[in-house]
Amino acid sequence: MNRSGGSPSAAANYLLCTNCRKVLRKDKRIRVSQPLTRGPSAFIPEKEVVQANTVDERTNFLVEEYSTSGRLDNITQVMSLHTQYLESFLRSQFYMLRMDGPLPLPYRHYIAIMAAARHQCSYLINMHVDEFLKTGGIAEWLNGLEYVPQRLRNLNEINKLLAHRPWLITKEHIQKLVKTGENNWSLPELVHAVVLLAHYHALASFVFGSGINPERDPEISNGFRLISVNNFCVCDLANDNNIENASLTGSNFGIVDSLSELEALMERMKRLQEEREDEEASQEEMTTRFEKEKKESLFVVSGDNFHSFPHSDFEDDMIVTSDVSRYIEDPGFGYEDFARRGEEHLPTFRAQDYTWENHGFSLVNRLYSDIGHLLDEKFRMVYNLTYNTMATHEGVDTTMLRRALFNYVHCMFGIRYDDYDYGEVNQLLERSLKVYIKTVTCYPERTTKRMYDSYWRQFKHSEKVHVNLLLMEARMQAELLYALRAITRHLT
Repeated sequence: MNRSGGSPSAAANYLLCTNCRKVLRKDKRIRVSQPLTRGPSAFIPEKEVVQANTVDERTNFLVEEYSTSGRLDNITQVMSLHTQYLESFLRSQFYMLRMDGPLPLPYRHYIAIMAAARHQCSYLINMHVDEFLKTGGIAEWLNGLEYVPQRLRNLNEINKLLAHRPWLITKEHIQKLVKTGENNWSLPELVHAVVLLAHYHALASFVFGSGINPERDPEISNGFRLISVNNFCVCDLANDNNIENASLTGSNFGIVDSLSELEALMERMKRLQEEREDEEASQEEMTTRFEKEKKESLFVVSGDNFHSFPHSDFEDDMIVTSDVSRYIEDPGFGYEDFARRGEEHLPTFRAQDYTWENHGFSLVNRLYSDIGHLLDEKFRMVYNLTYNTMATHEGVDTTMLRRALFNYVHCMFGIRYDDYDYGEVNQLLERSLKVYIKTVTCYPERTTKRMYDSYWRQFKHSEKVHVNLLLMEARMQAELLYALRAITRHLT
């Protein structure tokens, strides 16, 4: 971690806040009061989520049927703003964790822990530590990776690459896992593991993007808790912990009045539809627009990329808390832009050459039966989900907007659709939304309430949750496409 020749022991006494990059002393502890009301999300007023849950008996039925914990957790409560999608989500997650499959139950939860740890997602880690023990997992494994079987440790590399730079995964990575003697993975086991890793990387994006609160801790008595600064910085008070803080939002982003912002977006959608009907761009022009969008995504900087601290021992180091770092290796490894400036860029993944529908789906189903159908249903559900509304407007076709969100995520992972005009991304996704998308997708642990509040200020919270569902599924599909392509190449 010590990259600039300073004293390693001095650096060891400090941490960086993952939101504002402020340098903090490790040994400092702060008493913070528990908010009197803690809903499922720090970003969404509790009453909005509670109202959705009370009117919908379907949610309670789904929890009884498909929840592994047997309770209505905070993720499920927020997702229940979209009950149709929630059913697809819970069914596929239940299948991965509980139904017949290549991996033993404790392995499944440990892999979920390893995946969540890549993004320091303590919410998911805590959830799966409990489930790991309930399903007969060996408690000693929770001391860290050095206590687990070698074959589980061998997943480290693919966990790291899938989470942050999936385009680097090759058939050699697959061969290494399936040909390691007594510690080898069978292909069905590996596909099960890859599906779990991609699912929990993407779910970490949803957890941070939706401001999911920790589950209530029954052990907190006097309304106060002692927090290490590993997990807490004063920026949290401004960004995340107080629902009434919405007034903090707009000024930093310098956006036009939110009503005219909505009208302008509606107008752009209408104009793009008319232009699309008038003339189609040439294939050459479409390629140029993709390359332009890919390069421009370099300059969309996530909230945490502004370095206010001079170059030092701390530069670029995300110091991860020990309870999380025990489950991963190489914690400093993170997302890098697919089209990095000044570097020879990797070949674009042409979606038509390896699609989910024609290639990934059948491979997954062949090696891990039925999960392909469940994932396919979930991808289609989120992509086609619409209420034909935009904020206060009804009867609106939002297909164009949903496709722009999905394809922009894939663009950041180097995946290009030949039949898509990437000029639409620039027309439809304003800058604060792009900042939010890039942060939630690539550096979810840096997401703040300020970012969430800054875009589409006239839109309902349920519409923003829909955005998060789209980002989550687009990310999961991107990871799967790269991993499954590598497995296909290994097989051919």
